[in-house]
Amino acid sequence: MRTRRATLVLALLAATLVVTPPSPASAEPGALTWSDEFNAPAGTGPDGSKWKHDIGGGGWGNNEQQYYTNSTSNAAHDGNGNLVITARRENPANYNCHYGRCQYTSARLLTADRFTQTYGRFETRMKVPRGQGIWPAFWMLGGMPWPDMGEIDIMENIGREPGNLYGTLHGPGYSGGSAISSRYTLPGGQAFADAFHTFAVDWAPDSITWYVDGIQYARKTPADLNGGRWVFDHPFFMIMNIAVGGYWPGYPDASTTFPQQMVVDYVRVWGWNTGGGNPGTGNQLIGNGNKCVDVPGANPVDGTQLQIWDCNGTGAQQWTFTGGTVRALGKCMDVANGSTANGANIQIVGCNGNPAQQFVLSAAGDLVNPQANKCVDVRDQSTANGAKLQLWECTGTANQKWRRG
Repeated sequence: MRTRRATLVLALLAATLVVTPPSPASAEPGALTWSDEFNAPAGTGPDGSKWKHDIGGGGWGNNEQQYYTNSTSNAAHDGNGNLVITARRENPANYNCHYGRCQYTSARLLTADRFTQTYGRFETRMKVPRGQGIWPAFWMLGGMPWPDMGEIDIMENIGREPGNLYGTLHGPGYSGGSAISSRYTLPGGQAFADAFHTFAVDWAPDSITWYVDGIQYARKTPADLNGGRWVFDHPFFMIMNIAVGGYWPGYPDASTTFPQQMVVDYVRVWGWNTGGGNPGTGNQLIGNGNKCVDVPGANPVDGTQLQIWDCNGTGAQQWTFTGGTVRALGKCMDVANGSTANGANIQIVGCNGNPAQQFVLSAAGDLVNPQANKCVDVRDQSTANGAKLQLWECTGTANQKWRRG
């Protein structure tokens, strides 16, 4: 949530994506490390062991108009399994803001001094507010000074763009209007405020990947920073809030109604699933004949069919399980053409969030594509270097068994 900027006209933020959602992709995060399910009685404030309040009306670096309070009028459980953050047009305690007497109150909750984590999946299910000048966000900070310690915006929505949300990175040399950002647009003219949605990031040492309702819409790596320094390598804490007004969203007008509410079903965090290997290096996938899944060629193009080869520890054999995908060399394992047929090639292509890129390694050693409910298989049960991988119905034979090394 862009903590400082002189002016932000968001000079059309990197990528724009309009998606018709398939079924939400399954994910394979590590163990659950933290959660809040918001099951307290109605009227109860946020759990103080998990959340603290930011308080004040200094504009927060963005010329925001609200005064953040610690009142249950602005943040409280509803008794139905939700925490509700409420922005109100009011000033019950004669609060002073940077522009004079405050016009609005709201809440900003953060896990600083309560919970931080490096890497993993960070996810919430919530229903956002609506209206001109209303600015809900779920985001993370790596500390101060900003932006040197980094910022990961998991979800930001502004009222004048009801069907859009933004996922963004801020760091040294890429902050404010030069931040690294992507936009997701709901299909069919829908608004995010119309229903609950799930927002998540998978954060790995070499990438951050954004999802809406299980659909991957953006992935950023150090190569995307235009020479900026990757600072996403230390603990971050989470923040959720509703801002009112600011340089980017603009300001409430006659069309804006109050109160406005962010209704939060849960916030959950999982550890980063390395599959047991060293962070950032991935793991070998070892199969028939003790050979490794391998990406042929020094610079593989999208559509290169995967093979088995003598295990050699190169990057072409280092596979990372992230968000239900299996990745090497910055690309994803994929079933060619999204096929569910026996014999479809198993290939490597750029990660795009399609069900053809979802794989689960079972306890029995089957590497299964859930869409097809079929297994990654070595063609002709070969153990020779260069034998190709394909999709095939699961039979339990040795050429379909895999383990992480």
